[in-house]
Amino acid sequence: MNAPYGIVRDAYASPELAFKAVLINPYELGRQSFNLAAPAALLKAAGFEVVCVDLALQKLDPDTLQGARLVAVHLGMHTATRIAVAALPRIRALAPSAHVCMYGLYAAMNERLLRDLGVQTLLGGEFEPGLVALADRLRDGDCSMQRGPLVNLSRVAFITPDRTGLPELARYAHLVLPGGGRKITGFTETTRGCKHVCRHCPVVPVYQGKFRAVDKDVVLADIAQQVAMGAAHISFGDPDFFNGPTHALKVIKAMHVRFPQLTFDATIKIQHLLDHAVLLPMLRECGCLFVTSAVESVDDRILGYLDKHHTRADFERVLMLCRVNGISLAPTFVPFTPWTTLDGYLDLLRELARLNLQEAVPPVQLAIRLLVPQGSYLLHLPGFAEILEPFDPKLLGYPWRHADASVDALQHEVQAAAMRTASASRAEAFREIWRLAHAAAGREAPSLDGVDPGRPVPRLSEPWYCCAEPTNQQLQAF
Repeated sequence: MNAPYGIVRDAYASPELAFKAVLINPYELGRQSFNLAAPAALLKAAGFEVVCVDLALQKLDPDTLQGARLVAVHLGMHTATRIAVAALPRIRALAPSAHVCMYGLYAAMNERLLRDLGVQTLLGGEFEPGLVALADRLRDGDCSMQRGPLVNLSRVAFITPDRTGLPELARYAHLVLPGGGRKITGFTETTRGCKHVCRHCPVVPVYQGKFRAVDKDVVLADIAQQVAMGAAHISFGDPDFFNGPTHALKVIKAMHVRFPQLTFDATIKIQHLLDHAVLLPMLRECGCLFVTSAVESVDDRILGYLDKHHTRADFERVLMLCRVNGISLAPTFVPFTPWTTLDGYLDLLRELARLNLQEAVPPVQLAIRLLVPQGSYLLHLPGFAEILEPFDPKLLGYPWRHADASVDALQHEVQAAAMRTASASRAEAFREIWRLAHAAAGREAPSLDGVDPGRPVPRLSEPWYCCAEPTNQQLQAF
């Protein structure tokens, strides 16, 4: 009889129960993945042999996949899914008898495509119970079709994530300090999902305005083990750290008491930073160096289409609040949309220059093109579906062409410039994009000499982004 989920088996008492599961993470912003370590711990506790492969640092190795009866691939973001789809034939070749499962946000959102590619099980939302139940069934010889829901939003009884099978923490993306110093960086999550329903966000079709918290003691134990591995900075990977501000404060206060020299960063919505501005001094006191926030646009009309619940003026207010409290703001953008104009793009660049944010924005953020995945709430906008082309499995979304071809041409040029200038300073990359944008509009680019680009800000060393095109280097892991 199968043990209930969460009940620990006598892991290796019976050799005949040996069952190898391989967990693969294609890409997670250069971080050591919580979404490999958390399910690895639960599967090991249930008696399974677990091997983790992180394609950001490792290759698909025949010895690793040999004998695997379950291969589960984490699809947490667009870039990861593009890499996973490209890697699937190689996975099949190396583990021909393994049951292939894909889990995470994009597994649920791309059900039809992934089923057509032969993926047998797809798990979205809080995937851990389904993953353990699947391994149980396979070990007991039940290879029938998927059971249980595609998306599970029930609460998970997490245990401390098991990071022992992953590459050492020092090999992952690190914190780069303005003075040139660096810190080994850990990565964990305090919540999943999001209580907001921004129309373009890939979290929304799966969680539909809900979020789930990870127990504080589990988060702290995960932080402690990463500190023991050398972490001097923690990057919280929650879609929004202030989905549960009380929970977030409990975590960072306890973390600060135990590890007073530890710094951190988090992602927080502009609206939440305004609503909870009184908490910013506490964030800084507990070691917050910077906050990433999805500003997306400085055009209030576009912000309305995206249902962001903030304005251009709100963005500026939050920037000033963060600066007053000694916290750097790292804004992210989706500058190329069907509603973007060349004048609007130039307006964004002028605003970043005016606010001394050239050094705060990585060049890839000025190249991001709006993605419309399966289930996107953008499809709820009246008339929006009419401008889309049929779903493209290679793109993992619905393609769209701008009514002004020069806007699409500029996006391609800016993306190429972002890759070309990745090793340059952000201010230098900004100057190149500034020149390209003015040339596209048929204007002479005003000189940026004398314009303060802002001071370099703390940042993570990974230059790419979750919804950017995979690079050739990322595709070479298999």
